[in-house]
Amino acid sequence: MAEKDLFDDSTMSFGEHLEALRTHLWKAIVGWVLATIVAFYISRPVILEIQKPVVEAMNSVFVTTGVELKATDQTAVDSARSGGAWQSFLRWIGRAPAEEPSETAKQEPPPDPLALSIDSIELLKGLHESDPRAFPEPSPAARSVPVKISLEGTALGRMLSEMRYESLRPRTDGVDEAFMIYLKVSLATGFVLASPWIFYQLWLFVAAGLYPHERHYVYRYFPLSIFLFLAGAAFCFYFVIPVVLKFLFGFNVWLGMRPEVKIGSWIMFAMIVSLMFGLSFQLPLVMVVLDRISLVPARLFREQRRWAILIIAFISMVLTPADPVSMLSMMIPLLILYEVGLVLCGRGSSARSPFEMQSA
Repeated sequence: MAEKDLFDDSTMSFGEHLEALRTHLWKAIVGWVLATIVAFYISRPVILEIQKPVVEAMNSVFVTTGVELKATDQTAVDSARSGGAWQSFLRWIGRAPAEEPSETAKQEPPPDPLALSIDSIELLKGLHESDPRAFPEPSPAARSVPVKISLEGTALGRMLSEMRYESLRPRTDGVDEAFMIYLKVSLATGFVLASPWIFYQLWLFVAAGLYPHERHYVYRYFPLSIFLFLAGAAFCFYFVIPVVLKFLFGFNVWLGMRPEVKIGSWIMFAMIVSLMFGLSFQLPLVMVVLDRISLVPARLFREQRRWAILIIAFISMVLTPADPVSMLSMMIPLLILYEVGLVLCGRGSSARSPFEMQSA
């Protein structure tokens, strides 16, 4: 029996296919525009949510530990001179065990960033000089102790808190950048909201050229594809990016620098890295599809595992920023997903080619 051509069952001419594509694309674009209009009114919470990881990382690295910066800087310098610079840096980012604190340090509460520490003798001398009759001169035998005064709730404390808050917020490069970023985020949010409609229109066009068993694969694996993409993007945004930011900010502190975070570059960084993770998490699905269409059998995936590890390491290096933390954060889950793909491939035999199945 002669093999049937892939388009034997098609009743549409090439021009009709182009017209159908134009119609579905216009419907998808109209849906995207309408969703973008809706997203324009809800993009502010989205932008604030995108800012959270960088604000929290800056607060953790530059503010929460800010009261210990001078002592730690000196410790880092001394450690570098003695050959322990790497251990000092690892302590900065919390990746190496810190030195065991003394019993006194264990009992002391964490320092208050809005508290002043004043020498008691100097305080009494100042009070005596301001009003000698109300405040007697301190005795020479008086023991000096630190007096801590909290500024919380005072005008100065509120001003310092506001300055601290302002120092954590990402910056814009111009007066119009915030509005342009809002439009870009609205477009991206609108695409996410309209994605079911957009994919449906594209599916109506593509499905006309697929065999029934190929449509079955799409119906079966497309929901899994969406789940893997969302899982990869969420894993990146909520787990990987905070760790990467602390690593990168810790490196800045170790070198005595402080980054100026720009909102435009930060949003692009967060969106692109999350997108790369979402796409990379499609690995087990790609393996299953390649096995089902007999292009790459599961046996080859098992035999070439060492090459697969090398390729995954290269992909992780290309799709992530230059730091090793983000690379390992992608590489390790991909290695796990590769093994998951092997398990999924082993649950069913490889299908014959589409032409064999159509002619059978």
